[in-house]
Amino acid sequence: MTYGDVAAAIGSRAARGVGQVMAYYGADVAWWRVVRASGHPAADHEQRALEHFRAEGTPLKWSATGTFRVDLATARHTP
Repeated sequence: MTYGDVAAAIGSRAARGVGQVMAYYGADVAWWRVVRASGHPAADHEQRALEHFRAEGTPLKWSATGTFRVDLATARHTP
């Protein structure tokens, strides 16, 4: 899910608020499963997220420069 998806699931439009909550309290949950609208993982946590994505078999898209993002068309969870 994206930050916006989580916000919508709780009846809000505050995607940035979800990001703030995840930044402060997300260490105890599967934080890597909440990504930016582009499918990119949280800034400065890309390598750790990639480890989780690979372990879980998350579908990824790779750019020519070697950056990756979650393939949201395939992986997005809709509650």
